[in-house]
Amino acid sequence: MKRTRLDAYRMRHDLDSIWLARPENFAWLTGGTNVVDRAGDLGVAAAGYDGHEVTVITDNIEAARLAEEELSDERIVTYDWYSGSLADAVASYTDGRAAADFRVPGFRHVDISALRYPLTDGDIETYRELGRETAEVLEGVCRELEPTSTEREVAADLRGELAEQGIDSPVALVGGAKRAREYRHYTPTTKKLGKYALVSVTARRDGLHASCTRTVAFDAPEWLESRHEAATKVETAALAATRQVGRTGGKAREVFEAIQEAYREVSYPREWKHHHQGGAAGYQGREWIATPWHDGEVTLPMAYAWNPTVQGAKSEDTVLVREDEPEVLTTTGEWPTRSVSKGGLELERPAVLELD
Repeated sequence: MKRTRLDAYRMRHDLDSIWLARPENFAWLTGGTNVVDRAGDLGVAAAGYDGHEVTVITDNIEAARLAEEELSDERIVTYDWYSGSLADAVASYTDGRAAADFRVPGFRHVDISALRYPLTDGDIETYRELGRETAEVLEGVCRELEPTSTEREVAADLRGELAEQGIDSPVALVGGAKRAREYRHYTPTTKKLGKYALVSVTARRDGLHASCTRTVAFDAPEWLESRHEAATKVETAALAATRQVGRTGGKAREVFEAIQEAYREVSYPREWKHHHQGGAAGYQGREWIATPWHDGEVTLPMAYAWNPTVQGAKSEDTVLVREDEPEVLTTTGEWPTRSVSKGGLELERPAVLELD
């Protein structure tokens, strides 16, 4: 399926080969990771497809490890790390009309982001496992929270337990009662949780990203339940609109209109202005983020992670949206839920977990 999409792209753009070194694209094509330095935009290897086979070029430092731990049947070409750059190695190896998603002398630039969706059957199976394990870790950490826990302690536990499962965590947000109300991105500090907490994570494995949020209360503010319920209604409305718009091949802005209307219906008409609402998920945390003007195509089947907020409350899961019933990927079936109906869709959404 993925090679078929690349073949169509090559033919359309009159290319003999396409080379991919950005981590999201390398993972999409090979199923492995080429990341060593997480701060970089490019990995340590490039995967090229010429219509017949996938070839991976990397230096002699990485070749054996990638072959044994990250790749399957891809051909590997190695160059000495001191002889030049990855771009130089790819240029030297390649004949004909070529393009790459990074700067290579003499190559055209290629953006294959639209080829990464809709998800393939293999992607979906991988996503199910990632989503379940991410939710298990997040919910397990949340059940152990105490009012005196600090945000950083919770984030460290969350990251560590995910790492034990071979899951990276590009985003781990923990907001206690004060900061969760003040900020939409509650990056962890040394402050204690206090009366309640929001814990959010974006987890990554095999290139795919799963995002979810859970709310825990010890002595809940009187407004928390109603705001949390409002956020779940907006999220459900977004998912219902995603399914409807996706059936007709519509655009992200159409879903955003439904999100704005949902905020009005729950009496928070301006809350969408204070935080992005999410969008399609996959080989990036968000393949695209919806706005009132975004022309991104709503494809099915695809993972979507909508994350509406109402000051101090948030609702977020990664959901596989198909033409029939959506499937929540980041779920364990063990967290308390409440049934929410919006836009002709009824879903069980996570409730606030009350802890003594």
